[in-house]
Amino acid sequence: MENIFKLFGWNVVNYEKLSQGLINNTYTVNTLSGEYIIQTINHHVFKDPKAIDHNINTISQYLLNTNPNYKFSHLVPALNGLTLIEWEGKYYRAFQKIQGYALSVLENENQAFEAASQFGKFTRFLTNLNADELKITLPDFHNLSLRYQQFLQALDQGNINRIQAASDAINFLKSNYSIVVKYEHFIHHSEVYKRVTHHDTKISNVLFNKETGQEKAICVIDLDTVMAGYFISDIGDMCRTCLCNVSEEEVNLDLLKVDAQKWTAIKTGYLSQMDQVLSNFEKEHLFFGGQFMIYMQALRFLTDHLNMDNYYGAKYEGQNKVRALNQIRLLELYNQLS
Repeated sequence: MENIFKLFGWNVVNYEKLSQGLINNTYTVNTLSGEYIIQTINHHVFKDPKAIDHNINTISQYLLNTNPNYKFSHLVPALNGLTLIEWEGKYYRAFQKIQGYALSVLENENQAFEAASQFGKFTRFLTNLNADELKITLPDFHNLSLRYQQFLQALDQGNINRIQAASDAINFLKSNYSIVVKYEHFIHHSEVYKRVTHHDTKISNVLFNKETGQEKAICVIDLDTVMAGYFISDIGDMCRTCLCNVSEEEVNLDLLKVDAQKWTAIKTGYLSQMDQVLSNFEKEHLFFGGQFMIYMQALRFLTDHLNMDNYYGAKYEGQNKVRALNQIRLLELYNQLS
């Protein structure tokens, strides 16, 4: 790390590795000139780190021109002027540290409202930025049609014993194919638009503070998945990750509960920013966003289970089946809110 610090010209007082975050290694660095965040980019997950760098810089410049007071994690250039540094086979980038804290678990409706409002504001402030200027950092990331085809392929080519043992889950996912049909109708509708979309709207990707005495969301972070997309990705991922009282790893499905008040808070918070941006047809599909995302993740987990865990991996036998059953139950509970 000392060699990396020299590339930025920092006189470092101290630094420490942060535990939060699953994909990239993240460090907080205290220097004589200020505090920074430095990250490695996991180029095994993100095959094109330069695309991420391009996207963040494109958004950064647009916001500086149009909303310079918007709180955004702008990249810090190294001494050579570049914001992406390759060193010994790894990629590094730095941000000015924004004072705030991230939550690992959503605790109440106010947090849900605040987070949804910030994700909505992020897209709203970038409405006039041509989303096609951004590069694709994860191809087909939220392409439900592709995920269903991969699921069918796993039924044809996957492990026969696992296929037989997962027959109930397989039948459930097949019986809900109408979600795929609705998704395809949605994305091809004339009143549906691609916009700058975050794509990873879990609660830990929003910074909060309490400077006013009340807990407020102040900005979104973790921009590696930002690219052109549909709003259902953002509101859907909030529903999938924020409405349930337990994680996707929970084995005891009887413990799963979905909080209707948090759903109302997410919807209200998101629309507080996006009501004038979304078309009427899009607003009619707010609830569908949750169905789409939860169903897609159930598909992905079960597909990986049938393919012998070659994508997500597994810490124990059947972990991805557990995750799939968890998401299936979550979808059943979520549908009861409608």
